[in-house]
Amino acid sequence: MLDRFYLIVDSAAWLKRLLPCGIKLAQLRIKEGEAAFLRGEIIAARDLCRAAGAQLVVNDHWRLAIDAGCDYVHLGQEDLDAADIPALRKAGIKIGLSTHDEAELERALAFDPDYVALGPVYPTILKQMRFGPQGLERVTQWKARLGKRPLVAIGGMSVERAPGVFAAGADCVSAVTDVLLNADPEARARQWAAATRAVAVEPRA
Repeated sequence: MLDRFYLIVDSAAWLKRLLPCGIKLAQLRIKEGEAAFLRGEIIAARDLCRAAGAQLVVNDHWRLAIDAGCDYVHLGQEDLDAADIPALRKAGIKIGLSTHDEAELERALAFDPDYVALGPVYPTILKQMRFGPQGLERVTQWKARLGKRPLVAIGGMSVERAPGVFAAGADCVSAVTDVLLNADPEARARQWAAATRAVAVEPRA
């Protein structure tokens, strides 16, 4: 099971600040860097999450995640072309996959992921994307396809939007800029933790 709130950060330093705010699921997303730097960040993030009783998801760098004994790896559709899924499974690492349309969902499900992410649900400033906002109806459609497999909703998320996203069917809501660009990231992280844990978890078929 995933925690209801999924924070994405770009450094272990952010985890040191925000894990004490009640964060129990976090992704380390560093797209570029020398191998030694990336290894150091992943190990630091792993140790911080273990000390806090949180799960760490490593974005993209699956070899380093295996070496560090991490909990999860998150892969985009392009990352799937190079990732060794059997090696990840052998290492006991759970896998999350990004999806943006029906074709990507079909491809993702063929890999039997431990969760599927859908985004962007709302307009996002995180990165340029070739996909427009998916909307809440798509969240509901994706959840019907996934059944008990967790669905993570990402893109343009805020504490205020989260109830509607959960009502549409998401199991987990992920945020980046709503926390990291906030004037008080710690306070916002605490708001997220409190708000998402207040949402009743409905049993799903």
